[in-house]
Amino acid sequence: MTHNNFKIREIQRKDNPKIAKVIREILIEFGVPKVGTAYADKILDTLYEAYATEKAIYYVIEKEGEIFGGAGIKQLDNYEGNVCELQKMYFLPEARGIGLGSKMMETCLQKAKEFGFEQCYLETLPYMEDARKLYRKAGFKDLDAPMGDTGHYSCNLWMLKEL
Repeated sequence: MTHNNFKIREIQRKDNPKIAKVIREILIEFGVPKVGTAYADKILDTLYEAYATEKAIYYVIEKEGEIFGGAGIKQLDNYEGNVCELQKMYFLPEARGIGLGSKMMETCLQKAKEFGFEQCYLETLPYMEDARKLYRKAGFKDLDAPMGDTGHYSCNLWMLKEL
């Protein structure tokens, strides 16, 4: 899938260091706390392996061999039920505001349905305004409390979508 020369494709092992760097860069840009968020996740450096499991997938945005962002779908941690989580959706500035977010969202949610999930959950932060607009547009509704236990206690906004 190509968009402005950006391509959405499944993660490969060789993407690990690049996507980890991209995600940390974006978290720093937003001034995200380094604890209780994705910044501290040990799996950031091995995303390929983290999603090489049943009913899980991670996509990266690539342009001319460089990685500009990504997003993934995985069973919601520590939760009984057929609910997946939209995880680690981050785009570098160059990949924002050109419709890639919607495209990525569509790709992930389509895959979640194929995996047989009934709902998709996500956690975000108040100052990621544009991301929240995108999630609402895609049909995510605000929740009053978190579901499951992702370990991201600094993320204090939760949303859910019926698939």
